[in-house]
Amino acid sequence: MNEKNKISVVINTYNAEQHLEEVLESVKNFDEILICDMESTDHTLEIAQRYGCRIVTFPKGKHRIVEPAREFAIHEATHEWVLVIDADEVVTPELRTFLYEQTVMADAPDGIAIPRKNYFMGQFLHSAYPDYVLRFFRKDKTHWPAVIHCSPEIDGRIIRIPKTRKELALEHLANDSVSDIVRKSDTYSDYEMPRRRHKNYGLGALLGRPLLRFFKSYVIKKGFLDGMPGLIHALLDAIYQIIIVSKLIEERKQKNQ
Repeated sequence: MNEKNKISVVINTYNAEQHLEEVLESVKNFDEILICDMESTDHTLEIAQRYGCRIVTFPKGKHRIVEPAREFAIHEATHEWVLVIDADEVVTPELRTFLYEQTVMADAPDGIAIPRKNYFMGQFLHSAYPDYVLRFFRKDKTHWPAVIHCSPEIDGRIIRIPKTRKELALEHLANDSVSDIVRKSDTYSDYEMPRRRHKNYGLGALLGRPLLRFFKSYVIKKGFLDGMPGLIHALLDAIYQIIIVSKLIEERKQKNQ
């Protein structure tokens, strides 16, 4: 294979032993697997070494989010093309074939957004699909901002894999419990605060944003097809909005005291 058509898989890890073996098994036929570890204390590095991964370290220090490590990791990759996956995402054989086919095209895009299948209470969620993630790109045209849950900035043309091609979707192995989601909602809402402080949220937002989020998840994205798990997931989405708006109102009131 031409050097310009080779693909590096980049995985950022921190105590990621739970799913890592299954993830590495799914990407073992790519040209390089680069593990960027944030000083794990479990068996993450042992598993990575067993699969012959190249390992680099990004000191965890005071970093509470993975994004700075992503920017470091993608530019540590050996090859021009980079596929970034989480340590709980599986790449299907069909997706691997598709990505390599794209690299040899004369009009190859500079980035590809990939759909992702998510699960809750042990079942696939219609309301959380296609959940596009921009994870395949040319590294020299890419910058990953240090903002939680952001997408990389790509200087070039980006395409999306059609959501109907479910065989090309990433399989998200995480099957968060209600407790996991509640805990993450508290943590992630803290990260949301800096970029929402300019919003003058009040009663309208406190009532309206959760209602809109519930309607989007349960009706527009067909969460009703998922039965009770779909209803619960839509309600948890709404609660997340309540938490964000409430924290912003609380912060503003404390400043005005």
